[in-house]
Amino acid sequence: MKAVIQEEISGCGIAAVAALAGVSYGQAKRRANSLGIYAQDSSLWSDTDYVRRLLKTYGLHASSGETPFRDWENLPDRALLAIKWHQENGTPFWHWVVFVREGDDAYVLDSKKTLKQHCRRDFGRIKPKWFIPVSSK
Repeated sequence: MKAVIQEEISGCGIAAVAALAGVSYGQAKRRANSLGIYAQDSSLWSDTDYVRRLLKTYGLHASSGETPFRDWENLPDRALLAIKWHQENGTPFWHWVVFVREGDDAYVLDSKKTLKQHCRRDFGRIKPKWFIPVSSK
């Protein structure tokens, strides 16, 4: 699986879905827009419904709830991770990344534009708050 780089400041969820679906950011953005989902909406940093709706249009299923992160070994083969989780005026915000396990290899795809390496294995530096398992229907 390849990382997809987000093109807008709050486009990490769209980029994460694009990576999971194997499409470009532009394709995922157009599909998101057709669903009334726009990267300019800062509520995307504190909502999970839009990524679930967008994943569903690609035939992918996200579990209905969020699972607290415990350790890397117990993550499913595909998951959306909430990292950089914080609160502002009582509203939670986070950055979406994609966890991938392929055989003995595991990595995180991070869409942040300014990163030098978007395929990350520096698990000690990544601090997930919770995750959403993602699977094919």
